[in-house]
Amino acid sequence: MNLLTIPWRNARRKWVKSALLLGVFALGAMSITALSLVSRAVGDSLEEKLTAFGANILVTPKSETLTVSYGGFSMGDMRFGGDRIDVGRSMAAIDSIELRQNVSVVAPKLVHLARLNDTPVGLIGVNWERERKLKGYWGVKGRYPETRSELLAGSKLAERLGLAPGDTVQVDGHTARISGVLMPTGSDDDAVLLTDIGFAGMLAGTPGKATFLEVAALCAGCPIEDIVHQLASALPGTDVTAMQQVVRQRMYSITFVERLALAVSVVILLIACASVGLSMLSSVNERVREIGLLRSLGFSRSGVFGIFCFEAVLIGLLAGMAGYVSGWFLSLEILSALEAGGTIAFSASGLGLAALCSGLVAAAAAAPPALKAASVEPSKALIAL
Repeated sequence: MNLLTIPWRNARRKWVKSALLLGVFALGAMSITALSLVSRAVGDSLEEKLTAFGANILVTPKSETLTVSYGGFSMGDMRFGGDRIDVGRSMAAIDSIELRQNVSVVAPKLVHLARLNDTPVGLIGVNWERERKLKGYWGVKGRYPETRSELLAGSKLAERLGLAPGDTVQVDGHTARISGVLMPTGSDDDAVLLTDIGFAGMLAGTPGKATFLEVAALCAGCPIEDIVHQLASALPGTDVTAMQQVVRQRMYSITFVERLALAVSVVILLIACASVGLSMLSSVNERVREIGLLRSLGFSRSGVFGIFCFEAVLIGLLAGMAGYVSGWFLSLEILSALEAGGTIAFSASGLGLAALCSGLVAAAAAAPPALKAASVEPSKALIAL
């Protein structure tokens, strides 16, 4: 009879009570595990999906603006400097930064003032693959451009000029075709003409160049300021600006899910602790005579304290492992039901951590009843024998 065998024999003798306590604690561990895994997967999936709603970092050439007036006549603001950005060199530089895995999309833009059938229009050159990933909310009447000389007209521009999918037009003297009309977005895209950046570069006489770069960065894994700093270091001669309002909105959406899961987990954890504490307290009251006998046989106060704590730790370890495994399966079912996307991999380290944390929590919850058991005097406990 020792510190290890007494708790085990007591659990076997009162197996129904031990099984119920194990089940309650495992249910709590399962709920916390499922909430943690689902909130993490949903948060990652949500952030990736939010990149389809625009960029959160803007890269522009450095330039200065000077207000000029002479003889009482204002000549307005004059901008100097600000050469166009070399797309190939910039993409290679961005690929080299340490936090490249946090950069989801880099979409170059070339702005050119063109003539569409003798009407001045804003022509925006884009990389269609990157642009469609960046702006997944776009809807198109017709289809997206598939060849270099095809155009996508904004809704307001198409309405003003009477453009429709399939129309053939002249852009700066070159024949092009309207492949589709962009559905209203409420943004500047409604009033411009979009085309392949290579075609726009040929018309503007600046092949391989961009007016600015839009960057969608995943900012949950690190501060957005770190990504901005690394981009600025990799792209000298440019201004790298984070659109803080967009960043805050995205981070709020992600942190709300995580905080909600944390709040529910804390409530579940408190309930599980209360269950363990009440069960141990009941066990102490039922085993007063047994405790007195142990004390009279030479068990110290610390030994009695250790018996009850070890009993709780044993239940906590088993409940933690069972709860993590069942919580992992439950999280897969929840993700499938929510159709939220994302993947959850089984982790052996997560299993060990869940068992360790459950054991520590159970020991902490059992500490007050164990202290009460350790304070029982042998003489008083044996009076009733």
